[in-house]
Amino acid sequence: MEILTYPNQQLKQNCEPVEQFDESLRQFVSELEAFMRSQPGGIGIAAPQVGQMQRICIVDLTGMTRGKKKKPVPNQGRLILINPEITEWEGFELGREGCMSVPDYTGNVIRATQIAFSATDEWGERHEYESEGFEARAIQHEVDHLEGLLFLDRLVSRRTDLFQRKQR
Repeated sequence: MEILTYPNQQLKQNCEPVEQFDESLRQFVSELEAFMRSQPGGIGIAAPQVGQMQRICIVDLTGMTRGKKKKPVPNQGRLILINPEITEWEGFELGREGCMSVPDYTGNVIRATQIAFSATDEWGERHEYESEGFEARAIQHEVDHLEGLLFLDRLVSRRTDLFQRKQR
């Protein structure tokens, strides 16, 4: 797999819903997850980032820590989200985001602090979820990919909210 990077026009396309929940879907999800885990800081990925224009994304903050004291981030662990739909938003917060598809920049984006959403898993079973904090931000970021949106599209100002990423 290879990450598509901005300004690749595939990243701007709306994705098709998944209709078949079969072994080939589960194989793709498994490969996508392995690829995400192989990337530095990979906590989320969406299928269109690798050129698969379907409504599939993965978010996993397991073991994620934040801040100077390295407190664990509350989260639900591994989430396979197929045909996700965010149904409720509450609160708003400005936060810094990065993206594998925009490797040279990070940016300040306003996101909801709490969300409710539903999604199907790789076996075709629908689930209802609630999420908050950093996990909610990550889910919103990945779902945006399915709508053809990048965090760049959500910046309040490219002049004041876009930052060159420090080289590793």
